[in-house]
Amino acid sequence: MAHCIRVLHGQGSRTRAVLLEIQQRCFSVSPLTAAAAQVAMSKFDKAPLPYEKLTKNLEVVKKRLGRDMTLAEKVLYSHLDDPKGQEIERGTSYLRLRPDRVAMQDATAQMAMLQFISSGLPRVAVPSTIHCDHLIEAQVGGEKDLARAKDLNKEVYKFLETAGAKYGVGFWKPGSGIIHQIILENYAFPGLLMIGTDSHTPNGGGLGGLCIGVGGADAVDVMADIPWELKCPKVIGVKLTGQMKGWTSPKDVILKVAGILTVKGGTGAIVEYHGPGVDSISCTGMATICNMGAEIGATTSVFPYNSRMETYLKSTGRANIASTANSFKHILTPDAKAPYDQLIEIDLSTLEPHVNGPFTPDLASPISKLAEVAKKNDWPMDIRVGLIGSCTNSSYEDMGRCASIVKEALSHGLKSKIPFNVTPGSEQIRATIERDGIAKTLRDFGGTVLANACGPCIGQWDRRDVKKGEKNTIVTSYNRNFTGRNDANPATHCFVTSPELVTALSIAGRLDFNPLADELTGTDGKKFKLSDPFADELPSKGFDSGQDTYEHPPADGSKVQVDVSPKSDRLQLLSPFDKWDGKDLTDMTILIKVKGKCTTDHISAAGPWLKYRGHLDNISNNMFITATNAENGELNKVRNQVTGEFGPVPGTARAYKAAGVRWCVVGDENYGEGSSREHAALEPRHLGGRAIIVKSFARIHETNLKKQGMLPLTFANSADYDKIQPSDKISLLGLKDLAPGKQVDCQIKHKDGSTEIIKLNHSMNDQQISWFRAGSALNRMKEIAAGK
Repeated sequence: MAHCIRVLHGQGSRTRAVLLEIQQRCFSVSPLTAAAAQVAMSKFDKAPLPYEKLTKNLEVVKKRLGRDMTLAEKVLYSHLDDPKGQEIERGTSYLRLRPDRVAMQDATAQMAMLQFISSGLPRVAVPSTIHCDHLIEAQVGGEKDLARAKDLNKEVYKFLETAGAKYGVGFWKPGSGIIHQIILENYAFPGLLMIGTDSHTPNGGGLGGLCIGVGGADAVDVMADIPWELKCPKVIGVKLTGQMKGWTSPKDVILKVAGILTVKGGTGAIVEYHGPGVDSISCTGMATICNMGAEIGATTSVFPYNSRMETYLKSTGRANIASTANSFKHILTPDAKAPYDQLIEIDLSTLEPHVNGPFTPDLASPISKLAEVAKKNDWPMDIRVGLIGSCTNSSYEDMGRCASIVKEALSHGLKSKIPFNVTPGSEQIRATIERDGIAKTLRDFGGTVLANACGPCIGQWDRRDVKKGEKNTIVTSYNRNFTGRNDANPATHCFVTSPELVTALSIAGRLDFNPLADELTGTDGKKFKLSDPFADELPSKGFDSGQDTYEHPPADGSKVQVDVSPKSDRLQLLSPFDKWDGKDLTDMTILIKVKGKCTTDHISAAGPWLKYRGHLDNISNNMFITATNAENGELNKVRNQVTGEFGPVPGTARAYKAAGVRWCVVGDENYGEGSSREHAALEPRHLGGRAIIVKSFARIHETNLKKQGMLPLTFANSADYDKIQPSDKISLLGLKDLAPGKQVDCQIKHKDGSTEIIKLNHSMNDQQISWFRAGSALNRMKEIAAGK
């Protein structure tokens, strides 16, 4: 690569010395008992299972609390940096934690690794991995799509591969599978505390770990051996009784819970499943439930260690971990009188299959009511595409149950009436379902087996059967269904459900078909009703691992060269954000007053924009382009308050930045829900934004804003949202006295010159306020290393 900038550590000698001192513990472990030290966290790691340390920490915390504990508390508090001195109060105190590992998918890993490079540290301090799953577009089929992606994204893949090698991060190549499936198959274990730069990281809760989605800046903290900070979560208990049967699947548990709690009901809480019904759910089924827990805003979700997890660990080559976990069950299960902040009870024996949507994952309809609800709301009844798989539902059991439905349909001469796409979650799943004939059965049905990647679930779908703006229905076994999420068409009505129901609905081709009650007509003219789906939980012949797609980092990567071309439109080295000038933020212009739902997809769209995730300036051209402007009800059309002309949101922000005009954003409830993408915080900061003022925030996005030096503020009185007009000027006063728990005075100056003062709240602690003052958390890290 000609004309490249070689990434070097440009800090002064004092800074480098301090940073190197921080790294002295890189991959080192405290002496443990010989027995515990013999079992590594994974076959790829030298670091041992942390059970001895967790037990000691837990004894300290339990003695302090003097009460029974939930499983979530046991795992979380046993990872405290200071179990003796840490303040512990649910919903209030900020915990300083020591996660066991970090996982990053390729779209977010680019920015995370660029930030880590900026830190000047020579190597990551905890086991970390990069997974190439987000940049593969579904077009014609797995093999060709993968080859195309490797060619289109070779610059990014090369950057991630060499950055991983240089800084000690494992690299899972494109085609290996979706990050969450790879984690479940190889890295998750009961009692694990892991952070991942993807909102569906909680998938690992299916193996009894606390796996939490974060932004890239949080990942940098952990990789830099800095304690990770998390507001002490509340714990919502979901007690499961009875047993699943028939068409009811694990997916229906979370679809039901989403209907109960809504998209914001889990915010600030861990959802902990327990009760006798748990044992009727497979390990991968538990992972499905935990995965989609992200859609209710939960910090994460978790199940207690049991025999189903033990069986899965053994089936995936980790019998030694299962054996060790059996000796530490006391820290991997909740106590008898575990105190929950909220308790939900679900009887699995009576739980009905659900279909949630469209446009939001918490609009829950039992299958028996779906036809009625769809007709009432004038939803398109004809289904255009069925899609199964993804990180949520691509287990061997999922694919097998779908195949059982398909075989029965084929025996009556029926195939899918619509395009039917299958996304294997990993190379191991793909290879195994190919070997066992399941993939052939799905192809015989009319299915297209896509690459082992996220694909249509995240908008990586070259869909051509409908025009943009054409009203249509699709059904998926995915986890998220925001407007335009899958195909960038705002008129697509996406419904999420179990893979079994997607398969059945694809046979009928209509949304008003209920396989539990309705009949189909075979090619012989005879009517029949589909039997209950069934399949083996795990392959009787064991898993076929398929192609080797993992690249382990060298022991010494110091000589590895990581290049970023200044001419690249995919990658861009980061420049530090400016420090706060110590003055109040006065007369800020409102870039956009957002009306209604504003997810991270609305703030920073995915799909075709994924290719710019490593180039902050280029990806900033997607900022707020699908958010609804309260002034005119339109998308990507805001008034430039300087010129009076309407234009695109990113272009208007760039004009303000060029003119030295500071701006803010006003938003609605649960602002920033959805993906963990920190670009939704980086872009406003990059284009001159200073504050985001909303009714309420989603957890990950609020943290991401804090990390980038933005002020995330909420109305003390949510009705004050209506007082602000897009033409107003906003001043945030008394910032030199900004302190935890202290409200911020906000002056609204209306166009007629009149003013009024409202109160704004914030959730920043002292450390987070220091990020604002330094300009970002990364800036503050460098200040500390330089002794400032």
